[in-house]
Amino acid sequence: MNFEQFLTTLAELGVTLGGKIIAALLILGIGLKLSGFLVKLIVKSRPFEKIDITAQTFLKSIIAISLKAIVFVTAIGVLGVPLTSVITVVASCGVAVGLALQGGLSNLAGGIIIIILKPFKVGDYIVEGGVEGTVEAIGIFYTTLLTPDNKRVIIPNGGLMNSTVTAVNQLDTRRVDFKFSVSYSSDIDKVRKVIAYVIENTENIIADRGVDIFLSNHGESSIDFSVRVWTQTENYWKVYFSVNENVKKAFDKANIEIPFPQMDVHVKNN
Repeated sequence: MNFEQFLTTLAELGVTLGGKIIAALLILGIGLKLSGFLVKLIVKSRPFEKIDITAQTFLKSIIAISLKAIVFVTAIGVLGVPLTSVITVVASCGVAVGLALQGGLSNLAGGIIIIILKPFKVGDYIVEGGVEGTVEAIGIFYTTLLTPDNKRVIIPNGGLMNSTVTAVNQLDTRRVDFKFSVSYSSDIDKVRKVIAYVIENTENIIADRGVDIFLSNHGESSIDFSVRVWTQTENYWKVYFSVNENVKKAFDKANIEIPFPQMDVHVKNN
Protein backbone atom coordinates (compact mmCIF):
# COMPACT_ATOMS: atom_id res chain seq x y z
CA MET A 1 0.00 0.00 0.00
CA ASN A 2 1.52 3.31 -1.08
CA PHE A 3 1.09 6.60 0.78
CA GLU A 4 -1.82 7.79 -1.39
CA GLN A 5 -3.74 4.54 -0.78
CA PHE A 6 -3.06 4.91 2.95
CA LEU A 7 -4.48 8.43 2.99
CA THR A 8 -7.51 7.29 1.00
CA THR A 9 -8.15 4.42 3.40
CA LEU A 10 -7.67 6.72 6.39
CA ALA A 11 -10.11 9.27 4.91
CA GLU A 12 -12.74 6.57 4.26
CA LEU A 13 -12.29 5.25 7.80
CA GLY A 14 -12.59 8.78 9.17
CA VAL A 15 -15.77 9.42 7.22
CA THR A 16 -17.27 6.08 8.29
CA LEU A 17 -16.24 6.44 11.92
CA GLY A 18 -17.12 10.15 12.01
CA GLY A 19 -20.57 9.38 10.66
CA LYS A 20 -21.09 6.75 13.33
CA ILE A 21 -19.94 9.14 16.07
CA ILE A 22 -22.28 11.86 14.80
CA ALA A 23 -25.15 9.35 14.62
CA ALA A 24 -24.39 8.15 18.17
CA LEU A 25 -24.32 11.72 19.49
CA LEU A 26 -27.61 12.49 17.76
CA ILE A 27 -29.16 9.37 19.28
CA LEU A 28 -27.90 10.41 22.73
CA GLY A 29 -29.14 13.99 22.41
CA ILE A 30 -32.53 13.18 20.93
CA GLY A 31 -32.94 9.96 22.90
CA LEU A 32 -32.33 11.56 26.29
CA LYS A 33 -34.75 14.41 25.55
CA LEU A 34 -37.31 11.94 24.24
CA SER A 35 -36.93 9.72 27.31
CA GLY A 36 -37.49 12.74 29.55
CA PHE A 37 -40.61 13.63 27.57
CA LEU A 38 -41.90 10.04 27.82
CA VAL A 39 -41.33 9.98 31.59
CA LYS A 40 -43.39 13.19 31.98
CA LEU A 41 -46.08 11.76 29.68
CA ILE A 42 -46.28 8.53 31.68
CA VAL A 43 -46.36 10.36 35.01
CA LYS A 44 -49.26 12.56 33.87
CA SER A 45 -51.26 9.64 32.44
CA ARG A 46 -54.42 8.51 34.22
CA PRO A 47 -53.28 4.91 34.82
CA PHE A 48 -50.12 6.21 36.53
CA GLU A 49 -52.09 8.67 38.66
CA LYS A 50 -54.22 5.76 39.94
CA ILE A 51 -51.09 4.12 41.38
CA ASP A 52 -50.47 4.68 45.09
CA ILE A 53 -48.56 7.95 45.56
CA THR A 54 -45.91 6.10 47.57
CA ALA A 55 -45.01 3.96 44.55
CA GLN A 56 -45.17 6.78 42.00
CA THR A 57 -41.77 8.30 42.85
CA PHE A 58 -40.13 4.88 42.91
CA LEU A 59 -41.61 3.82 39.56
CA LYS A 60 -40.75 7.17 38.00
CA SER A 61 -37.07 6.65 38.89
CA ILE A 62 -37.08 3.08 37.54
CA ILE A 63 -38.69 4.14 34.24
CA ALA A 64 -36.29 7.07 33.78
CA ILE A 65 -33.20 4.94 34.42
CA SER A 66 -34.45 2.16 32.11
CA LEU A 67 -35.16 4.54 29.22
CA LYS A 68 -31.76 6.22 29.57
CA ALA A 69 -30.06 2.81 29.61
CA ILE A 70 -31.81 1.89 26.35
CA VAL A 71 -30.63 5.15 24.75
CA PHE A 72 -26.99 4.57 25.79
CA VAL A 73 -27.00 0.94 24.61
CA THR A 74 -28.50 1.98 21.26
CA ALA A 75 -25.85 4.70 20.82
CA ILE A 76 -23.07 2.22 21.56
CA GLY A 77 -24.58 -0.22 19.07
CA VAL A 78 -24.54 2.47 16.35
CA LEU A 79 -20.79 2.86 16.88
CA GLY A 80 -20.42 -0.72 15.75
CA VAL A 81 -19.74 -2.30 19.12
CA PRO A 82 -21.47 -5.72 19.31
CA LEU A 83 -24.34 -5.62 21.81
CA THR A 84 -23.28 -8.99 23.22
CA SER A 85 -19.94 -7.45 24.15
CA VAL A 86 -21.67 -4.45 25.67
CA ILE A 87 -23.94 -6.67 27.76
CA THR A 88 -20.95 -8.71 28.92
CA VAL A 89 -19.01 -5.60 29.93
CA VAL A 90 -22.04 -4.09 31.67
CA ALA A 91 -22.66 -7.33 33.55
CA SER A 92 -19.02 -7.50 34.64
CA CYS A 93 -19.05 -3.88 35.70
CA GLY A 94 -22.32 -4.46 37.52
CA VAL A 95 -20.81 -7.26 39.58
CA ALA A 96 -17.75 -5.16 40.40
CA VAL A 97 -19.81 -2.09 41.29
CA GLY A 98 -22.22 -4.25 43.27
CA LEU A 99 -19.41 -5.61 45.40
CA ALA A 100 -18.00 -2.12 45.92
CA LEU A 101 -21.38 -0.57 46.69
CA GLN A 102 -23.08 -3.14 48.88
CA GLY A 103 -24.67 -0.33 50.87
CA GLY A 104 -26.29 0.99 47.68
CA LEU A 105 -27.74 -2.43 46.91
CA SER A 106 -29.02 -2.61 50.47
CA ASN A 107 -30.74 0.74 49.98
CA LEU A 108 -32.24 -0.45 46.68
CA ALA A 109 -33.57 -3.61 48.34
CA GLY A 110 -34.91 -1.50 51.19
CA GLY A 111 -36.73 0.78 48.75
CA ILE A 112 -38.36 -2.19 47.01
CA ILE A 113 -39.45 -3.67 50.36
CA ILE A 114 -40.93 -0.33 51.48
CA ILE A 115 -42.94 -0.07 48.26
CA ILE A 116 -44.21 -3.66 48.53
CA LEU A 117 -44.89 -3.96 52.28
CA LYS A 118 -45.82 -0.29 52.85
CA PRO A 119 -44.76 0.09 56.51
CA PHE A 120 -45.29 3.79 55.83
CA LYS A 121 -46.27 5.89 52.82
CA VAL A 122 -45.89 9.38 51.44
CA GLY A 123 -47.67 11.80 53.76
CA ASP A 124 -47.12 9.74 56.93
CA TYR A 125 -45.35 11.31 59.90
CA ILE A 126 -42.63 8.95 61.09
CA VAL A 127 -39.95 8.86 63.79
CA GLU A 128 -36.68 6.99 63.19
CA GLY A 129 -33.34 7.17 64.95
CA GLY A 130 -33.96 10.55 66.57
CA VAL A 131 -35.22 12.05 63.30
CA GLU A 132 -38.88 12.73 62.65
CA GLY A 133 -40.93 14.34 59.93
CA THR A 134 -43.47 13.88 57.15
CA VAL A 135 -42.52 11.47 54.36
CA GLU A 136 -42.10 13.64 51.28
CA ALA A 137 -40.82 11.04 48.80
CA ILE A 138 -39.66 7.42 48.68
CA GLY A 139 -36.96 7.00 46.05
CA ILE A 140 -34.93 4.05 44.82
CA PHE A 141 -32.16 4.52 47.37
CA TYR A 142 -33.35 7.18 49.80
CA THR A 143 -36.47 8.36 51.61
CA THR A 144 -36.95 12.10 52.09
CA LEU A 145 -38.53 13.54 55.25
CA LEU A 146 -39.72 17.09 55.79
CA THR A 147 -39.30 18.08 59.44
CA PRO A 148 -41.78 20.33 61.32
CA ASP A 149 -39.23 23.19 61.18
CA ASN A 150 -39.04 22.82 57.37
CA LYS A 151 -35.76 20.94 56.99
CA ARG A 152 -35.33 18.18 54.43
CA VAL A 153 -33.76 14.98 55.81
CA ILE A 154 -32.49 12.23 53.49
CA ILE A 155 -32.47 8.72 55.03
CA PRO A 156 -31.03 5.61 53.29
CA ASN A 157 -33.73 3.00 52.68
CA GLY A 158 -31.48 0.21 53.94
CA GLY A 159 -31.24 1.89 57.33
CA LEU A 160 -35.01 2.37 57.49
CA MET A 161 -35.64 -1.33 56.91
CA ASN A 162 -33.13 -2.33 59.61
CA SER A 163 -34.36 -0.03 62.36
CA THR A 164 -37.49 0.66 64.36
CA VAL A 165 -39.77 3.16 62.62
CA THR A 166 -42.72 4.75 64.41
CA ALA A 167 -45.59 5.79 62.12
CA VAL A 168 -47.34 8.48 64.14
CA ASN A 169 -50.45 9.39 62.15
CA GLN A 170 -51.56 6.18 60.42
CA LEU A 171 -54.45 5.70 62.87
CA ASP A 172 -57.34 8.11 63.34
CA THR A 173 -56.95 8.57 67.09
CA ARG A 174 -54.07 8.95 69.56
CA ARG A 175 -53.75 8.88 73.32
CA VAL A 176 -52.30 12.00 74.93
CA ASP A 177 -50.34 11.38 78.15
CA PHE A 178 -49.65 13.98 80.84
CA LYS A 179 -47.84 14.05 84.16
CA PHE A 180 -48.62 16.72 86.76
CA SER A 181 -46.62 17.08 89.96
CA VAL A 182 -47.99 18.61 93.17
CA SER A 183 -46.64 18.98 96.68
CA TYR A 184 -47.16 16.34 99.36
CA SER A 185 -49.34 18.77 101.29
CA SER A 186 -51.91 18.93 98.47
CA ASP A 187 -55.38 17.42 98.83
CA ILE A 188 -55.37 14.44 96.43
CA ASP A 189 -59.11 14.52 95.80
CA LYS A 190 -59.02 18.25 95.13
CA VAL A 191 -56.18 17.84 92.65
CA ARG A 192 -58.09 15.12 90.85
CA LYS A 193 -61.23 17.26 90.64
CA VAL A 194 -59.32 20.26 89.27
CA ILE A 195 -57.68 18.16 86.56
CA ALA A 196 -61.02 16.53 85.68
CA TYR A 197 -62.64 19.97 85.37
CA VAL A 198 -59.94 21.11 82.94
CA ILE A 199 -60.32 17.93 80.86
CA GLU A 200 -64.11 18.31 80.70
CA ASN A 201 -63.75 21.85 79.39
CA THR A 202 -61.07 21.13 76.80
CA GLU A 203 -62.14 20.88 73.16
CA ASN A 204 -61.27 17.95 70.86
CA ILE A 205 -61.05 15.34 73.63
CA ILE A 206 -62.96 12.12 72.88
CA ALA A 207 -64.87 11.57 76.11
CA ASP A 208 -66.26 8.22 74.95
CA ARG A 209 -62.77 6.70 75.03
CA GLY A 210 -62.52 7.43 78.74
CA VAL A 211 -60.28 9.65 80.82
CA ASP A 212 -57.71 8.26 83.27
CA ILE A 213 -56.56 10.38 86.23
CA PHE A 214 -54.53 8.57 88.87
CA LEU A 215 -51.72 9.09 91.33
CA SER A 216 -48.81 7.30 89.73
CA ASN A 217 -45.68 8.12 91.72
CA HIS A 218 -44.31 9.31 95.05
CA GLY A 219 -41.30 11.40 94.09
CA GLU A 220 -38.56 12.96 96.22
CA SER A 221 -40.31 16.30 96.50
CA SER A 222 -43.71 15.73 94.88
CA ILE A 223 -46.53 13.33 94.16
CA ASP A 224 -47.22 12.77 90.47
CA PHE A 225 -50.56 12.40 88.73
CA SER A 226 -50.74 10.65 85.36
CA VAL A 227 -53.52 11.70 82.99
CA ARG A 228 -54.53 9.91 79.79
CA VAL A 229 -57.04 11.22 77.26
CA TRP A 230 -57.87 10.41 73.63
CA THR A 231 -58.22 12.72 70.66
CA GLN A 232 -58.18 12.73 66.88
CA THR A 233 -54.64 12.41 65.56
CA GLU A 234 -54.69 15.82 63.87
CA ASN A 235 -55.67 17.44 67.21
CA TYR A 236 -52.91 15.82 69.28
CA TRP A 237 -50.77 18.93 69.82
CA LYS A 238 -53.77 21.22 70.31
CA VAL A 239 -54.96 19.06 73.19
CA TYR A 240 -51.45 18.58 74.59
CA PHE A 241 -50.63 22.29 74.82
CA SER A 242 -54.12 23.35 75.88
CA VAL A 243 -54.35 20.92 78.80
CA ASN A 244 -50.83 21.73 80.06
CA GLU A 245 -51.54 25.46 80.06
CA ASN A 246 -55.01 25.26 81.57
CA VAL A 247 -54.01 22.83 84.34
CA LYS A 248 -51.30 25.28 85.46
CA LYS A 249 -53.84 28.11 85.55
CA ALA A 250 -56.35 25.95 87.42
CA PHE A 251 -53.73 24.87 89.98
CA ASP A 252 -52.81 28.51 90.62
CA LYS A 253 -56.46 29.47 91.05
CA ALA A 254 -57.07 26.57 93.46
CA ASN A 255 -53.86 27.30 95.41
CA ILE A 256 -52.41 23.91 94.56
CA GLU A 257 -48.64 24.08 94.85
CA ILE A 258 -46.45 22.83 92.01
CA PRO A 259 -43.10 21.94 93.62
CA PHE A 260 -39.71 22.58 92.08
CA PRO A 261 -36.26 21.27 93.00
CA GLN A 262 -34.78 23.03 95.98
CA MET A 263 -31.49 22.85 97.82
CA ASP A 264 -30.99 23.74 101.46
CA VAL A 265 -27.53 25.07 102.26
CA HIS A 266 -26.38 25.10 105.88
CA VAL A 267 -23.42 27.28 106.77
CA LYS A 268 -21.55 26.23 109.88
CA ASN A 269 -19.44 28.87 111.66
CA ASN A 270 -16.36 27.54 113.43
